Amino acid sequence: MSGVELTGLFEKAKELDQLKKDQEEVLGEINKIHKKLQNTQDVSEKSGDTMLLKLRALYTRAKELSDSEINASGVLIERLDSLLHTGMTAAQRKKIEVNEQKKKRIKQDTDVSRTQSATIRSQIDPNTLMGEQVAAKVTEDAEKSEWFIVKVMHFDREAKEFEVLDEEPGDDEEPKRYKLHMSRIIPFPKRGDISNIPDYPSGKHVLAVYPGTTALYKATVVPNPHRKRLNQKSDGMIILLGYDFSSRIYLLEFDDDEEEDGSLPQRNVPFYRVVPFPEGHRQ
Repeated sequence: MSGVELTGLFEKAKELDQLKKDQEEVLGEINKIHKKLQNTQDVSEKSGDTMLLKLRALYTRAKELSDSEINASGVLIERLDSLLHTGMTAAQRKKIEVNEQKKKRIKQDTDVSRTQSATIRSQIDPNTLMGEQVAAKVTEDAEKSEWFIVKVMHFDREAKEFEVLDEEPGDDEEPKRYKLHMSRIIPFPKRGDISNIPDYPSGKHVLAVYPGTTALYKATVVPNPHRKRLNQKSDGMIILLGYDFSSRIYLLEFDDDEEEDGSLPQRNVPFYRVVPFPEGHRQ
């Protein structure tokens, strides 16, 4: 880490600090005009127009300062990343790269996921779910949502609530019952209905049961070499027949499942333990 690099970093930090001070001054001027305009009895039409023009100029200046602050912050982050990478091991750099890739994947297919989740919930038939296992959002707070496999016991049509049973709540705990609104339930694909296995493309976000547990977590679909398209040629044309689901599994990378070297292990999850990623999920 050279002295020149640190000097450039400190200068940019001073620039950012000055931008914040300038914004505070502009905000103070804006508030003064707001107070004058609120007292309409003391403001003539001419002076009122003058104040509105000044107010517009101040808001324009505030926007310019805000944009400059964003740019300066971006430059600082880039320079800090450069300095950090210089002294990092390959494994540490890999972990940062993986985390950045995850952030980019979060932005993909959001609208499609919301549509799929809403469609599936609107098609829920309580009669077909009695005694079946489903994915349920059992708990939710400001920080995270918890999804588990539960068994449907009863449905209250008036309240639109399912009574469900968590058969494996944890070590030394009795099975727990919950009453959950139907919006917090997602049916699993039928294990025996191979013809309707959802076709999640590579890079798609899903909610899946983590192997060896009854909890569902956010995961990303990665290419599965065992899942191949079946094509047929007819009169020179290729006809898509579908997929070979002989393995009937998805290859997934679960969020926050990094190895010590920062890489994400790819885990096999059967199709009947994977559901569309729900809107508003927090993990």
